[in-house]
Amino acid sequence: MVSALPYTLLFMLFLLLPFSTIAQTYSNITLGSSLTAQNNGSFWASPSGEFAFGFQQVGAGGFLLAIWFNKIPEKTIIWSANGNSLGQRRSIVQLTADGQLVLTDPKGKQIWDAGSGVSYAAMVDTGNFVLVGQDSVTLWESFGEPTDTILPTQELNQGGKLVARFSETNYSNGRFMFTLQADGNLVMYTRDFPMDSTNFAYWSTQTVGSGFQVIFNQSGYIVLTARNKSILNLVSSSETSTEDFYQRAILEYDGVFRQYVYPKSAGSSSGRWPMAWSPSPSIPGNICMRITENTGGGACGFNSYCILGDDQRPNCKCPTGYDFLDQSDKMSGCKQNFVTQNCDQASRETDQFYFQEMPNTDWPLSDYGYFQPVSEDWCREACLTDCFCAVAIFRDGNCWKKKIPLSNGRIDPSVGGKALIKLRQGNSTTKPGDGDSNKKHQSTLILTGSVLLGSSVFLNFLFFLATVLFIFRFNNRKTKMLHTYLSTLGMNLRSFTYNELDEATDGFKEELGRGAFATVYKGVLAYEKGKLVAVKKFEKMMRENEQEFQTEVKAIGQTNHKNLVQLLGFCKEGEHRLLVYEFMSNGSLEKFLFGNSRPNWHKRIQIAFGIARGLFYLHEECSTQIIHCDIKPQNILLDDSFSARISDFGLAKLLKTDQTRTTTGIRGTKGYVAPEWFKSMPITVKVDVYSFGILLLELICCRKNLEFEAKDETQMILADWAYDCYKGGLLEVLVGYDQEAIVEMKRLEKFVMIAIWCIQEDPSLRPTMKKVTQMLEGAVEVSVPPDPCSFISSI
Repeated sequence: MVSALPYTLLFMLFLLLPFSTIAQTYSNITLGSSLTAQNNGSFWASPSGEFAFGFQQVGAGGFLLAIWFNKIPEKTIIWSANGNSLGQRRSIVQLTADGQLVLTDPKGKQIWDAGSGVSYAAMVDTGNFVLVGQDSVTLWESFGEPTDTILPTQELNQGGKLVARFSETNYSNGRFMFTLQADGNLVMYTRDFPMDSTNFAYWSTQTVGSGFQVIFNQSGYIVLTARNKSILNLVSSSETSTEDFYQRAILEYDGVFRQYVYPKSAGSSSGRWPMAWSPSPSIPGNICMRITENTGGGACGFNSYCILGDDQRPNCKCPTGYDFLDQSDKMSGCKQNFVTQNCDQASRETDQFYFQEMPNTDWPLSDYGYFQPVSEDWCREACLTDCFCAVAIFRDGNCWKKKIPLSNGRIDPSVGGKALIKLRQGNSTTKPGDGDSNKKHQSTLILTGSVLLGSSVFLNFLFFLATVLFIFRFNNRKTKMLHTYLSTLGMNLRSFTYNELDEATDGFKEELGRGAFATVYKGVLAYEKGKLVAVKKFEKMMRENEQEFQTEVKAIGQTNHKNLVQLLGFCKEGEHRLLVYEFMSNGSLEKFLFGNSRPNWHKRIQIAFGIARGLFYLHEECSTQIIHCDIKPQNILLDDSFSARISDFGLAKLLKTDQTRTTTGIRGTKGYVAPEWFKSMPITVKVDVYSFGILLLELICCRKNLEFEAKDETQMILADWAYDCYKGGLLEVLVGYDQEAIVEMKRLEKFVMIAIWCIQEDPSLRPTMKKVTQMLEGAVEVSVPPDPCSFISSI
């Protein structure tokens, strides 16, 4: 399909090039030899020292059993055994006495193994690690089971494949595959991530029935050959010899297959690999334009777009009005950061939306409406009055309506036309007409005063007026003190009158939720262009309620994080205490999790990530450390994208800069309360870690922590049952045979282990929320947890 030379000339050239039949040198690794994962690194080197087999620490996470280039500053990994399950410090790889290569964790649990009946092993100067049996027969080799990289002298046979890693630093299986199929076609696929199956073929050699082998020879050519060794396709070429250059070809995490060279000369110390390509700069060229699939988000994920950078690498970005789902994984897609159009009021909301133009932009296959020939104004109006329309594409008199989620996004000069991104207008914080109202009020006072001055009852009224002014000044002083306090915190909150909120909630008509001290109602701010809000109304202002109101304002007012609800304003008028929050369209996690149907496994996991990140922010990144004290499903709200938002800070404790613990009365909800509340122990952020552990188990299992009506009494308390299932290897029973979770058994087991660490009775054994977040994301390895000795059974 791609060729720089006539195939006949290539064939002649190819016959003259050296292959993997060259003499190989290596040092034998005898039975009983072993390596231990540790900071100073341990490895078995090839005779020249150019390659090494051993442990590499991946970031701040675990250890990877890998092969790498050992003589260049950048210890580039070319093969790994346990990318999906990193080893812990003091993990061991051993060539056992009975002839098997085994990787085990510090507890002796087997992580990976290869070969049997092995006489010795060797790290070869080609970068191949081999296990050799009697009569020098190769029983197993790393070249035969590549991960994402191939090297000179390496061959890829029919059925062979490369699987891209998840990200630059995460070596678990990712979203793309390069494979020579059994039918002879060399194909690059997107994968049904996290499943292993393939999805969309975005590049191929179209050699069905003829392709037999992919060969990377020592002169830098990567070719697809037929069974008779004739060249069918020149995949790539660096035109440099392996005598002077290190070489590798890799299917990278962005889905592009690239070849790299690195000079062996002693003067080369930059540590970076320059790319070497001929005749094309990459395969498949511009990946932003090549991936157009009916399912999946494309090269960059849903609601994002892909643009090729100057370095020929795809850059994933969010359009205006959208944010990344995960800043650490920009291929995961984007979500809207504004309230979408209300379908019941679409025709009346048109003045609340506008369009952001993006030239040469499109999201193919996301359209549900197509019109032609029309003008651009017609296209704009058609999208503006349609609540389902998120983007309109206008090009050459053609109009396409696009709906959420947008997929296969790309920007490229070849696209032409423009994308019209529909966005909500910015919200005003000033109620219309306030200025005129104040002027009329002042005029009325002046007129009233003039009349009264001429009245015989002036002195009596003056006394009455002085009394009223005193009361007004006293109440106004309290309000100003609150405003001054909020200003010192840097909080831009609106002060509402009680009548405004009574009108916004239609007399506090639609109840969203109820707690011990307050009830939450749905409201609409008419002068804010119909913005939906949640109004929390505190009942009967006793001292406890006043304290909760003040705590909640103080706590949430100092925060700014995507996984916390946003406080918009408050009302402190007479005995009335109300807080106004942004409205969360998908309600509480309790309703989502414990409804009639089991929610999607991956959505539950993303919610767990969000809660963990929100707590990490409260504990370590907020200007004042905050202990929430009441983490439970009712206090986790879900926005339009089902992202988790922590709410209800009425019981929170704020710690001073140099303070790590506090003493206070028992707070929280039965089933989620940490044991130290009952033991007169100082309270730390670890009480939130405990509550999160219980919540994580509920997310994993889709059931409440306490179910006293369970038929099997051993299952009444989820925390205890979860540990029993973990120890007994019955996690499929724990998740109710949820196939989505069972398919990701290693991830499921890891999450259960994290939850068990979080609910340890001894607070000192619980990890911090920072470490919990890192464990969830795979940056830190999860060790085997001890029996939590759950105190909850005695609550």
